[in-house]
Amino acid sequence: MLLKKHRSSENETVKRHRRSSEELLPHDVVVLILERLPVKSLLRFKSVSKKWKTTIESRCFQEQQFLRRRQSRGPDVLCVSIGDDDNNNNNGYDEAPMNTVSLGSSIVSRVRLPTSNYILCPGSCDGLLCVYCVFTPSVVVNPATRWHQSFPLCNLQQFRIDMYDKGEYDYPSPKLGFGKDKFTSTYKPVWLYNSTEFGLENVTTCEIFDFSTNAWRYVLPASPYRINDVNFPVYFDGSLYWLTLCEETKLLSFDLHTETFQVICKAPFTPASDIFSHSNRIMCILNNRLCVSENNGATQVIWSLDSSGLNKTWKILCSIDFTKTVSWFGDKPLFPVKPIEILDDHKLLVGEHGYLVLHDLHAKSYDLLCLDRETTLGYPVSYFQSLFSVLPNSIICTDEPL
Repeated sequence: MLLKKHRSSENETVKRHRRSSEELLPHDVVVLILERLPVKSLLRFKSVSKKWKTTIESRCFQEQQFLRRRQSRGPDVLCVSIGDDDNNNNNGYDEAPMNTVSLGSSIVSRVRLPTSNYILCPGSCDGLLCVYCVFTPSVVVNPATRWHQSFPLCNLQQFRIDMYDKGEYDYPSPKLGFGKDKFTSTYKPVWLYNSTEFGLENVTTCEIFDFSTNAWRYVLPASPYRINDVNFPVYFDGSLYWLTLCEETKLLSFDLHTETFQVICKAPFTPASDIFSHSNRIMCILNNRLCVSENNGATQVIWSLDSSGLNKTWKILCSIDFTKTVSWFGDKPLFPVKPIEILDDHKLLVGEHGYLVLHDLHAKSYDLLCLDRETTLGYPVSYFQSLFSVLPNSIICTDEPL
């Protein structure tokens, strides 16, 4: 009885101390301080009081905290591994092993997502990652908070499962896109695929998922041009982008607010002579600009899209000299290496074959980024931590497996 009273007295003392600490500063000042803290600290501080918890879970606070994080320093790089291995029992996230590497103001780290899906949409959207495969429901994950939400198969996935069950294995593999309507802050997974290969009449077919109704729906009209489905779509500034499968490649956008397709401009490539030429071209986001890249054998050229004037123009951002990266990428790699991000304004980080290489654009030098090589590198993505989920006021769940 005395022990219970003692513990009760201690708890009351702690509560009084918390209340007195909170009252030292006005709440709006506390909010300004909290906005500058990392996600891991904010998750702990939700237990300080109901007021702090309500504040940290509010969409307004989360948006402001994310904005301050983006303004404070450059993006981090997250090396995402997916699925099981001998050291992972699929019951939780594994943030090791690797020695975390600092690159100026950015940090390179690794996380393993315990999911049976095995394909990651390129890049991150507001700190959210989207993981998918053909046969199982897709998942949106926030690696910082460990929040996650799955969503059901679309018609395309179900059709491919039916083909597989019939023993028909020769079918294309369209790629899932994931982005955000920047006017309504609504996140949307999007499938866009060429129709002919699936026995459909239109040039392309587009399916979009609505998290509020937990259902897929078709978008009409879809793209008037066939798309290069070898490459992944990329998300940038409220739109998803694809390269078209034409002799003269075009840049195709899908506005996630109006849900309409539009050809933005011609790509800076020479006309494609065969399907292999299309597989040598990729898109990426570097320095907050939409970029395209082409592997020409000995070099890989990267262009960025300049939208500042009336006419959208392509400018050569940089190039990768494969004669200086033979030890990592081989002599004249068949496919493009993946540009990940430009760090500290002049260091291009690229990754392929389990290597991360830092290309100094000023010194024209190449350096291998030393990581723990005992496990696979996974998917390197440019990344800002956030508190977001796909729906406002979603409960952060860290215990259930994906």
